[in-house]
Amino acid sequence: MECLVVTKRKTVYDYNIPFEIWTKIKPLLPLAKSKKKSGRPREDDWKILSGIFYVLRTGCQWKAPPRIYGAPSTVHDRFQEWQKAGLFERMWQAGLLDYDNEKGIDWEWQAIDGAMTKAPLGGSGTGANPTDRGKKGTKRSLLTDAKGIPLSIVADGANRHDKMLVKKTLDAIIFERPSLDEGIQNICMDKGYDYPDIRELVKDYGYTAHIKSRGEENIRIEIPGFRARRWVVERTHSWINRFRRLLIRWKKKIENYLAMLHLACAWITFRTAGLFG
Repeated sequence: MECLVVTKRKTVYDYNIPFEIWTKIKPLLPLAKSKKKSGRPREDDWKILSGIFYVLRTGCQWKAPPRIYGAPSTVHDRFQEWQKAGLFERMWQAGLLDYDNEKGIDWEWQAIDGAMTKAPLGGSGTGANPTDRGKKGTKRSLLTDAKGIPLSIVADGANRHDKMLVKKTLDAIIFERPSLDEGIQNICMDKGYDYPDIRELVKDYGYTAHIKSRGEENIRIEIPGFRARRWVVERTHSWINRFRRLLIRWKKKIENYLAMLHLACAWITFRTAGLFG
């Protein structure tokens, strides 16, 4: 006897920003520009932000969001306005604050890693991808806490070596890092960072470096009490790739691409904080 399995299909309303998050975001919005001439009333900010999230999540073109979010040109214009105002980075900071209050950022074991993304249209912050026959690509460098909560993210050309992005990534942490008096902070890195200057750099930043190859990590799993820690940053990269607008970089301007990354990190952080299901 066959069993019928019914799955819930996403509707356009599943992309709306939840009320629990909107109450955190609304105070962060920049003041709307005053109009010189009377005309149409300004589209609702919540509706427009939901439209931006729809583009981020589905990967559709800016002209493709459903009309319930307003005119596509308005959605894109508001994205540009908010990107210039730094809204999406402030949203991420607000998410980290909530997460820290609810669960606590685990600074003891941090992890850093890079991931490459195709960038067919090129633009700033792209380069020849050595793993994709020299095609244009972008590398993002991500730092997370011990549970995989994103703390910093930067982007550069795919031909940029991981080690060259370490300082930039550590300088871009968007939440106040505790002083070393509050405890030891470790940083986990793969063999791509195994260079004397990188070990010295992270030491200067107050970290104890743990740089091991994957093979070494697999061997140590057999040791009683051993706990692998670097995998959390790889999982967070996977979470980011679920936002289809980030799976392939279609934006030429690096600042627009980073704004979408910040929005994705904000969503991951708010969700992990348990503000919505």
